[in-house]
Amino acid sequence: MEQIRTLSALLEYAKKIGKEQGPKTVSVAMAEDAGLISALEEARAAGFANSILVGNGAKIKAAAEQAGVDLANYKVIDESNEGQMGMKSVALVSSGEADIYMKGQIHTNNFLRAMLNKEVGLRSGKNTISHCYFHTVEGFDHVFFIADAAFNMYPDLAAKADILQNTVNLARAFGVVEPKVAVLAAVEVVNPDMPCTLDAAALTQMNRRGQIKNCIVDGPFALDNAVSEESAKTKGIVSPVAGHADVMIVPNIDAGNMMVKALVYFSKNETAGLILGATAPVVLTSRADSPRAKLLSVAAAVALSAFQKK
Repeated sequence: MEQIRTLSALLEYAKKIGKEQGPKTVSVAMAEDAGLISALEEARAAGFANSILVGNGAKIKAAAEQAGVDLANYKVIDESNEGQMGMKSVALVSSGEADIYMKGQIHTNNFLRAMLNKEVGLRSGKNTISHCYFHTVEGFDHVFFIADAAFNMYPDLAAKADILQNTVNLARAFGVVEPKVAVLAAVEVVNPDMPCTLDAAALTQMNRRGQIKNCIVDGPFALDNAVSEESAKTKGIVSPVAGHADVMIVPNIDAGNMMVKALVYFSKNETAGLILGATAPVVLTSRADSPRAKLLSVAAAVALSAFQKK
């Protein structure tokens, strides 16, 4: 496949998957919002995702009417208890009836509690579950993958290695054959007084020793020399990653959260996200996200599901 360089191209790729493999099935926990249902309807009409709607039947019906969506095209599971919405929704995925687990209006704690349930959840052994935001930003010709800005707060080196590998796998699902990974810090040199620079150096060496696969890792990088070839040249940094990063691994949730929000509010961009490292793709969108962001997240989950099943 060709590398997906824009999120509009991601939608076209998801449509291609739908035509070639048939639509994936999304299990939505607490699907009681008109904007969400309109996004799911757009995915269904485009042919890449059908949805099972779990939640209060009357509220789902009202939301569908508000969105102008015919529920005859959906399976609806009527459940009024929020905790059970998550459990029933995730069980559809772990049993194989659905391919993707998606958050609707359910509170995040109930959504994640179901995802991590030992009996019907989507745990994947010892692998760290992480979050990735992916962005297209005006002025750049490819998608940026940023992790982890939402799920793991202060990951240690082992967790960062898992986060990095999870994110690389998503980038590869977007057709980036060998993603270039920049491990970010405030500076581009190893400083023993800055632990994140030591982690960056260790992750670089782990990649060179084959412990982190299918990518090129280097770091530490400051943000400017990770994305600007001119900045890297000015600072004398020689690396295949310098100025060309596809994936950026942030030191902690504070840096990541501020970086992602700066991109969203200070640039012309499109942004969506996924939870990675579970046994199936997980769509964790905010209740305040636009229908477009929810549609893009579903399209990414479809691409990842297809990649994992190759």
